[in-house]
Amino acid sequence: MTLSDAPAPTLSAQTLSAQAQAPASPTLPSPAPLASALAEALASGGAGLDALAQVGPADRRDRFLTLLEVYDLHTAPLERVGDRARLQHHPDVAALKGRLEGEWLAELEAHWEAAGPLTTCEGPEQVVRAMRSVAARDRLPAAYRWLARTATYEQLVHFLALEGGPDGGFDDLIALCQVGLGGTAKLELGKNYWDEMGQGDLAGVHTELHRRLVRALELPTVPRDELPVEALEREAFGGLLATNRWLQPEMIGALGLLELQAGPRCRLVLQGLDRLGAPQDAYPFYVEHAEVDPVHGKDWMDKAIEPLSAERPEWGARMVRGAYWRAALNLQFFAAVMDELVVADAG
Repeated sequence: MTLSDAPAPTLSAQTLSAQAQAPASPTLPSPAPLASALAEALASGGAGLDALAQVGPADRRDRFLTLLEVYDLHTAPLERVGDRARLQHHPDVAALKGRLEGEWLAELEAHWEAAGPLTTCEGPEQVVRAMRSVAARDRLPAAYRWLARTATYEQLVHFLALEGGPDGGFDDLIALCQVGLGGTAKLELGKNYWDEMGQGDLAGVHTELHRRLVRALELPTVPRDELPVEALEREAFGGLLATNRWLQPEMIGALGLLELQAGPRCRLVLQGLDRLGAPQDAYPFYVEHAEVDPVHGKDWMDKAIEPLSAERPEWGARMVRGAYWRAALNLQFFAAVMDELVVADAG
């Protein structure tokens, strides 16, 4: 079997088992007792954290809502987190985080072990080829083709509100990802970050472009406790990588995958905006990514993945693993949200 024959990213065996009784559409909001208990303990200054030491989540939804509460302590704006940030490294919080992440990583790892020859790629050329192989699979998911050709205006607005852009939080993630790197890899990530910052022009900062998109389309803000579980897992994945230094190789691969895939997907979003007559302010965010990300994707391979694979051979397959994990979570999310919107429209 060659790299191009490797299995496409899909759900892990454990995930499939856990969701065997679930419908094809996103898991409906359900009570999250562990996440609620953690939020209350954090709000009270830590009282009651010790009682959570052996408490398990009610389900996968509760797991990811709980982890997102923890990740907020590490990466959310301080004006939102407030004094709770003091509990970032509280022993009981750290123990809960490690326990829930351990269960999740076991699922992700079992999925990776089924990826065939991707798991044993060696040397810069094989690693880059494996990265491109992962990116090529479902580069244009059915959800994006649906946006371009079929979705109604309301469906497009709902999907984009949940999607959050092709790289939601990418600027903060890339800033964390470059810590400790050197050489061309650090330069490439720095160049990428500078583009995220609009190359010094506030109006061109990608988060500002996204705010224009939100205003133009009147995208709703969906509260976290109303998000489908697939969206929660996808969001939590960034926190998993950002708060575990040992996962730096996987983070480099996951972010590189975004750069490889965002351009073609953004072009399909633009087709949908054209077809539905969207306001002009809805365009700059996706135009920027459609034009710039293909260049970033190539440079990420040539100047980060390839040299890092040569300098640190043990990182090669791990970078591919991060890309594979991210691809699987993306496809799971896209399919579930599209199913929900199509079913809701049919009803």
